[in-house]
Amino acid sequence: MNIICRLLYTFLILGLFSCAGVNKNYSPVEKYASPALRSDFQLLRNILESKHPSLYWYTSKDSMEFYFQRFYDVINDSMTEQQFAWQVLAPLVDKIHCGHTSVSFSKQYVKWMQGKKSSSFPLYFKVWSDTMAVIGNLNVKDSLFKRGTLVTSINGVRNQDMIRSMFDYLPEDGHANNINFIRMSANFPYYHRNIYGLSKNYRVTYLDSTGKENFVLLPLYSPAKDSSKQSKSLAKAAKIVREKKILRYRSLVPDSSGAFSIMNLNSFTRGHLRHFFRQSFKAMKNNNVQSLVLDLRNNGGGKVGLSTLLTKYIANSPFRVADSLFAKAHTLAPYTRYIKGGFLNTLELLLISKKKSDGMFHNRWLEKQSFHPKKNKFNGDVYVLTSGPTFSASALFCNAVKGQPNVKLAGEETGGGWYGNSGIMIPDITLPNTKLRVRLPLFRLVQYHHIPEKGSGIVPDIYIGTSYEALLKGYDKKMKVVRDLILSKKVQSTLNANQHLKPALQ
Repeated sequence: MNIICRLLYTFLILGLFSCAGVNKNYSPVEKYASPALRSDFQLLRNILESKHPSLYWYTSKDSMEFYFQRFYDVINDSMTEQQFAWQVLAPLVDKIHCGHTSVSFSKQYVKWMQGKKSSSFPLYFKVWSDTMAVIGNLNVKDSLFKRGTLVTSINGVRNQDMIRSMFDYLPEDGHANNINFIRMSANFPYYHRNIYGLSKNYRVTYLDSTGKENFVLLPLYSPAKDSSKQSKSLAKAAKIVREKKILRYRSLVPDSSGAFSIMNLNSFTRGHLRHFFRQSFKAMKNNNVQSLVLDLRNNGGGKVGLSTLLTKYIANSPFRVADSLFAKAHTLAPYTRYIKGGFLNTLELLLISKKKSDGMFHNRWLEKQSFHPKKNKFNGDVYVLTSGPTFSASALFCNAVKGQPNVKLAGEETGGGWYGNSGIMIPDITLPNTKLRVRLPLFRLVQYHHIPEKGSGIVPDIYIGTSYEALLKGYDKKMKVVRDLILSKKVQSTLNANQHLKPALQ
């Protein structure tokens, strides 16, 4: 045991030293020669083909080989890190249709970008279906593009074609692109800049006050240099964020009506959730709370153990999480040095998985394990708010409770796959030349309750889509619909109770 501990300590120290250095002379405009880029590409292909458990889950082997060759052939000249990431790796990785397999810039690039603002297309949009409505404008003096203005094309590219094209660069589970509508809505200028490049002026077509199409030339947004005043305001904002950090991850508050409580849960990793769940459900039981709105719209997942723990507080009967859970390999060799925590991840793979007759390495514990509800479980009505960012471990929770009589999923299709997803252990691959990083899920998890078709997210019981009226007026449509349902149900319950009392009073 002492030998193992010493080995682990040695590898940890070596790992820290190998990651400590960051190139102070880094330049984002530096170009890498095509042989170096092709070497990185080939290494990534080898790792994906030998270690990714779901490389051919949604795309056939023949098709993936076609895409590997197609994007390899794109590398016929030198490229910057940004060009290689967005022109080659991002569209390649998208073809896997795995939301946990994504590309990110090198640590040097991320460090270089800290505190910097980039030139970009100036408008932010709420994007849904084939619609793009303005929700922000970097050109603060522009009075034309106000909140709610509907844009129909940019530089001659119609909305539906632009959205479809941009989706080819963004990862998702199966074909559950609802998460990508949210990504584009969160930072449209970022994605447009990286996918379409920059223009000195943008020809933007929009619907005017009469509902007719018109166009205008919008100049490229170029940020002014930061002033000391801006720096102070940023520091103040950072302090506020630190003070309220815990509320970014979870909270429990009563609704102003007193008819229900709202639990906002944005992570299954941070926020001291075991203590939070224990205290919250105990308090709701003591206060006789009859209805709970559980908001998972921004919960991107995290630890399966914490997702399962929440399920124990909601489920009314024993449940299972995984029908199957397996890795393609039980070691990361011969690519250990390119994968973060390679030695430790290999050790964990050896400890938690075992080879079965299908040639895969299964985690038999989670495949067999049945979980039981908590004593303090919630027995009232539960409304789970879902959206595209409801992903990974939060999708596991939604699947486990969906169909329970007192539980209703409300909102939009989850971004997390209904049939299952790949994850559990997700280290980064670091490509040796460009230092670009690609996330590598090591296990495929198929959810316990099967659905007829794989590829979608979890479909809500009560669909509440994007509301243009709510966007204009600035209120939360999904919360309002659920709140109205709870209040109307409470009124009806009161009326029914009064009806039963009438004979006794007479």
